[in-house]
Amino acid sequence: MIKRLFDIIVSAVMLLILALPMAIVAVLVHTKLGSPVLFKQQRPGKSGKPFMMIKFRSMKDADSISTTDEERLTPFGKKLRALSIDELPELWNVLKGDMSLVGPRPLLMSYLELYDDEQMRRHEVKPGITGWAQINGRNAISWEEKFIYDIWYVDNHNFWLDLKILFLTVKKVMIKEGISSTGEATMPIFKGNSNKNTD
Repeated sequence: MIKRLFDIIVSAVMLLILALPMAIVAVLVHTKLGSPVLFKQQRPGKSGKPFMMIKFRSMKDADSISTTDEERLTPFGKKLRALSIDELPELWNVLKGDMSLVGPRPLLMSYLELYDDEQMRRHEVKPGITGWAQINGRNAISWEEKFIYDIWYVDNHNFWLDLKILFLTVKKVMIKEGISSTGEATMPIFKGNSNKNTD
């Protein structure tokens, strides 16, 4: 109850405060990348239930020339991601109740069938805009490390830990740490692991 109330208050206040800056970003995205301004994609929420996550668009459309994230990610898009500005529309997802301010990041729906039983536990709580994995490496750590951090959060989350994560997230954004994986524009695709239970 406290977590949800905190999510509602903070997301509502932030949406009001950031309304004008977000409108300016929307205009810039439209100018630099065209339409649509928002990137919408179905992601798994709590218990794996799908919801529509929204972000500011940061990549060009895929075409015959530019197909990889690195090729599609423009200098403007890199700046949005470096400052996590592309994530701001997710405050609406938080206000609606699809997400929380803090929790495991919502990944792709296609990953659900690739998780082992332990990794699937990351869906025991709502996904978040930021999380324990984000302040402990973000995209610069391996998938295995990321999932370990996610499960640790599931087992240990509380209000004070959430406040700590939010504070450290601001610090990470300011120093632009862990934005991408080594040799990658963002994060490599998760392809499953040998520990997956196939019984």
